[in-house]
Amino acid sequence: MADPRGFLDNRERELPARRPVPVRIRDYREVYAERGADPSFRPALTRQAGRCMDCGVPFCHNGCPLGNLIPEWNDLVRRGDMARAAERLHATNNFPDFTGRLCPAPCETACVLGITEPAVTIKNVEQSIIDHAFDEGLVTPQVPHRLTGRTVAVVGSGPAGLAAAQQLTRAGHTVAVLERADAIGGLLRYGIPEFKMEKAHLDRRLEQMRAEGTIMRPSTDVGGTGEGALSGEDLLERYDAVVLALGSTVPRDLPVPGRELAGVHQAMEYLPQATRVVHGETVPDQITATGRDVVIIGGGDTGADCLGTALRQGAASVTQLEIMPRPDEDRPEGQPWPTYPMLFRVSSAHEEGGERVYSSSTVELLSDGSTGEGAVSHLRLSEVTFEDGRPVPTPGTERVIPAGLVLLAMGFVGVPTGGIVEQLGVAVDPRGRIERDADFATSVPGVYAAGDAGRGQSLIVWAIAEGRSVAAAVDRHLRGTTDLPAPVLPTTVQVAV
Repeated sequence: MADPRGFLDNRERELPARRPVPVRIRDYREVYAERGADPSFRPALTRQAGRCMDCGVPFCHNGCPLGNLIPEWNDLVRRGDMARAAERLHATNNFPDFTGRLCPAPCETACVLGITEPAVTIKNVEQSIIDHAFDEGLVTPQVPHRLTGRTVAVVGSGPAGLAAAQQLTRAGHTVAVLERADAIGGLLRYGIPEFKMEKAHLDRRLEQMRAEGTIMRPSTDVGGTGEGALSGEDLLERYDAVVLALGSTVPRDLPVPGRELAGVHQAMEYLPQATRVVHGETVPDQITATGRDVVIIGGGDTGADCLGTALRQGAASVTQLEIMPRPDEDRPEGQPWPTYPMLFRVSSAHEEGGERVYSSSTVELLSDGSTGEGAVSHLRLSEVTFEDGRPVPTPGTERVIPAGLVLLAMGFVGVPTGGIVEQLGVAVDPRGRIERDADFATSVPGVYAAGDAGRGQSLIVWAIAEGRSVAAAVDRHLRGTTDLPAPVLPTTVQVAV
């Protein structure tokens, strides 16, 4: 069992040190210092894992869509058995190396210890386990003993698609991951900045998947009409099942005067270019923040990614606008434990600089010619209050701020309705999500949907959970039965307890 006094003797959260801001904004490496170089890291990790209470009802399981066996691997870490901890970690999560870096950790807000004390550092323990496992050569390919002779196409190589592909490959099916970009990984590859997750972590996981037998096909134009493109008809003819893991890629736009001005871009136009340049590519006409006054519209994770990138590119100033009020630092009464609360959070990028402005709405984008003919130079904003759930401008609060580059990071509204979605004829709901039944099956026989394509914009941990679940559904469709785990249903939502 867990240390019965662990959470009493060690009451504080201990996390690895982040590299100093003046140092880390000069590069794109991950913000945390090398853990192996810190002699105090392992004892701190052991203490934090020992704070786990081994609850009779571990609500962290409920907080995690994957149902991670958190008390089990916490106790193994406390005992120093990192190899078995890695086994228990992989029992529920294909990619703890991704979630340990990118997940907002709803498990920690559901931690029972968190009711009265700082929660266990579950996310940090998770990342430490998997990094140790890779360093020690404990992560090896799991090649299926026999093949079923059935083939599956997974369209999209984000976390949902990769999780589905790995599970189905291990079940013995021949799986091809089809990706339109020139490299596998989806948003993990080009949408997540290097300082949040170095792509070496993605590449080593893809190497494992290739060794297991998963076929990776980047630069594949699925749903296109040009030479070499694969149509919906092609997929249905060539494969016994198709999994659509397209993501939710249609960005929410900003319908205000001046939207057409040069220098106004979607975040996912800007961030992939920056990542390509970091990896040595030449990007013609790159969108860059160098020397510009940057305004980011949207206060979420993507906005923070733009902030950290702009600072590293040498922006003159960075302002991040959020239409919602500034959240409280303590859990609101209407969001009780163990739900995931809306709190004021400070990401690593926010530590590095820039200004965060809440309760503000963009009224107009302006050009005075100082940044180029027809290019944005300023942004007019207004403070807002909420009435009946809708933002209402506050009279007399309008002001103009410099804006030589405006980045729209306001989320996504669904899948593209043309291309493969139209060719296959799958039904899409009014919110732009592919409709599916309780088995993740779409309106077209043999075609399934998982991740943001069906759920809508969500978290990486939900994408992996849906990828694992859709794999079980497809395996059952192909073989009549399945031994694969299915952690979530398409209709699963987190509710207050």
